[in-house]
Amino acid sequence: MTQSVFKTVIARYKTIQTNQHQWIQPEFKVPQFDLVWNRDYSLNQDCFSVNTLNGRIKLAYCSQGMEKYFDKEIYKFGTAKLVYRHKKYFLHIPVTFEVSECANSDICNVVGIDRGINFVVTTYNSKHQSGFVSGKTIKQKRGHYKNLRKQLQQVRTPSSRKRLKAIGQRENRWMQDINHQVSKALVENNPEHTLFAEKIKLKNRYVSVSWAFYDLEQKLIYKAIQHHDKVIKVNPAYTSQCCPMCGHTEKANRNKKIHLFCCKNCGYKSNDDRIGAMNLYRMGIDYLVPDTVTAE
Repeated sequence: MTQSVFKTVIARYKTIQTNQHQWIQPEFKVPQFDLVWNRDYSLNQDCFSVNTLNGRIKLAYCSQGMEKYFDKEIYKFGTAKLVYRHKKYFLHIPVTFEVSECANSDICNVVGIDRGINFVVTTYNSKHQSGFVSGKTIKQKRGHYKNLRKQLQQVRTPSSRKRLKAIGQRENRWMQDINHQVSKALVENNPEHTLFAEKIKLKNRYVSVSWAFYDLEQKLIYKAIQHHDKVIKVNPAYTSQCCPMCGHTEKANRNKKIHLFCCKNCGYKSNDDRIGAMNLYRMGIDYLVPDTVTAE
């Protein structure tokens, strides 16, 4: 157990040096303890066994939803972290398993994903179907949190700083839950072996290039891998200005104020975010073409 404490502190120092490239003393504000699988702890569907200073103890726990992870031929438990938060103990257990990579030749569906502000995601797939996830409520709530933080930062009292931290944690939990729902819906609403082609808008840094957009991207990637799907990043240049019907590209094609795309060449009209998703879908198709040609 003592060795585990040493290793936890050393690992924290290594993380700080890798990420920040300078010497900073780590702080452990929340009690925690790393547990090595089959040495410090073991787990089955009925009992959690763990080492303590007073010997090994066995505890009952809620195993609902964990049944599949006890298949030892597929899943492997790793070093767990026991933490104490909100007057309760939580055990964080990493689980590893192998997932076969989705080959381009297996892909049967392509989805273009345009991510923005008015619509968190706009999609267009191989069945020529469009999907929209409104970002109006999210935009309003994040704006509310931003203004509230600004007000608390101006107060500069111990209670305001404490309140500021609590609000930040609450916003993070809420946004992570939204991202889980959106990424899960994207994966489950499409068949296995789907190719997702996405990009991120670079304007409005607080909303678009914040950790929330990155978090959604990461959640989509790992959920897609588990579902035998694939996610690629494509060049976003002119995806909102190019007509998906005739290919005419012009800045005047898009009216940002009313979110309308109208091609000056062929007259095709649609929502500007949908146009972006359609062009990303086409880029996904183009990504697969070289492999198709080679196979032929």
